[in-house]
Amino acid sequence: MSETKTKWDWEITSQTSYWGTSLGEMWSFRHLLGGLVKRNFLLKYQQTILGPFWILFPPLLTLVTYVVVFGKFVGIPTGGLPPVLFYFSGIILWSFFSDSFSGTASTFKDNAHLFSKVYFPRIVLPLSIISTQLYNFLIQFMLLLLLVAYYWLFQGLTISPGITILWFPVAIITTAVLALGMGLFFSVLTAKYRDIGYVISLGVRLLMYVTPVIYPLSAVPEKVQWVVQLNPLSPLFEAFRLSLLGEGTVSVFHLMYSMLFTAAFFSAALLLFNKQGDKLIDVV
Repeated sequence: MSETKTKWDWEITSQTSYWGTSLGEMWSFRHLLGGLVKRNFLLKYQQTILGPFWILFPPLLTLVTYVVVFGKFVGIPTGGLPPVLFYFSGIILWSFFSDSFSGTASTFKDNAHLFSKVYFPRIVLPLSIISTQLYNFLIQFMLLLLLVAYYWLFQGLTISPGITILWFPVAIITTAVLALGMGLFFSVLTAKYRDIGYVISLGVRLLMYVTPVIYPLSAVPEKVQWVVQLNPLSPLFEAFRLSLLGEGTVSVFHLMYSMLFTAAFFSAALLLFNKQGDKLIDVV
């Protein structure tokens, strides 16, 4: 008699792979991804007085602080843009990056109870965090468009971004991929060494000061401008403002550098995450 091998839909083994799960398997877990995004949203805003308005309240409060402190007291120039539009555009993009990165970086630490009880591709949880933050960003972005419309209708603001409007999706997608890549990399470290979480919290704060969030790149002295340009986030923030508000200092070279850096870092972080993901369950 010839032996016939049993064909399984899924086979769970102790072996790990750098390549992770296939696209077909990821597609089969798309409903889980949607459920996790819904869960993230409900857990954060359920049983709160303001509810989803908390998505808008923190950036608005930060905006008031920036306009008063950096605009009135310190006097940081914002080019030809109104301070409200300049600061708010930087605030919402920075919030998207920092919240996505910080949330993804604690994937194993915050979800050890899920990983140890049920199988699903580990990458689904980081993707759910990025998707949740993208949803929050889109709501904040709608408010930014309302502010732009107000300044255009009642304050005489003229915006002519032209062909640079095409850089808008590039800036958003690259920022999301970079946040995801950094989060995947540090999620492996935070699972093994809990004090890395404190380093991340401090590092995110310091990174903001070498990113054009509260100042335009053109306001940085030329002798130290290379430090800011070395940050792959800098061309993305400048391209984001240029695509929407028509003002920003962007070169194709620096934008390509940011995209290539992001692609290389994300690829390396994804391979590390796939290889170490299942091994870390016993650690956390």
